[in-house]
Amino acid sequence: MDRIKRNERLGAMTRLITEDPNRIHTLSEFCELFGSAKSTISEDIDLIAESLEHFDLGRLETVAGAAGGVRYRPMMSAEKARRTLEDVAAKLSEPGRLLPGGFLYTSDVSSDPRVTEALGEILASKFYDRQPDLVLTMETKGIPLALMTARALNVPLVIARRDSKAYEGSAVKINYISGGDSGRIETMALSRRAVKPGQRALIVDDFMKGGGTLQGMVEMMAEFQAEVVGIGVMIATMTPETKRCAGAKALLMFRSADRESGACEVVPSADFSE
Repeated sequence: MDRIKRNERLGAMTRLITEDPNRIHTLSEFCELFGSAKSTISEDIDLIAESLEHFDLGRLETVAGAAGGVRYRPMMSAEKARRTLEDVAAKLSEPGRLLPGGFLYTSDVSSDPRVTEALGEILASKFYDRQPDLVLTMETKGIPLALMTARALNVPLVIARRDSKAYEGSAVKINYISGGDSGRIETMALSRRAVKPGQRALIVDDFMKGGGTLQGMVEMMAEFQAEVVGIGVMIATMTPETKRCAGAKALLMFRSADRESGACEVVPSADFSE
């Protein structure tokens, strides 16, 4: 192998580490790949960590122990997270966002990969210490945020459906109450192969009003004997104040709506903006 220059090694290492977040990379792994000594790789890692921190691009953590190494976590500073949420809130507060029936139009935001990736990283940062084994969401609008959160955590995404699909094999079905006090009975289905007993699930969805769908996913995980370690949503409404599902953390809060102008007031949530 031709001798690899340090700048080439640093570039490759940075890409390998950041493209595989929340996974432990051992020093031996890089020593073998680049044909370098552990002391050299250790110095490189220190330089990468300093660069990521300086430009607010995430955190490189050292994991001690026999199987230790380094682990990249896409974590923003509190200031950068606040600015990101303020920008998204401002966009969602633009006139014309309110749809007939009182719904908030969010599809253009949730389908923007850069925006959703940033929101997923902010959401994931609150749950790293919970060590989830999977992210669970309900089809379909919650999928983009849930997928980006799962990517930051480096765990699989599991999607509950309104009905079972033949290509997913046998499924568990439950009934749940959607919406608030006047909610209706809905059905949720999840493949029996999707979750194993004892796994730790992080539930993610796009919108919470009454919390019925989220509570349905909590009950679904109970059917699989899986532990729910957290619940996160993109937007939550201020009312009703008491939700069917307790403990959910919201990135943004839907405060009010003006039906005449079609404008809504969306603000960053205190759960993530402080």
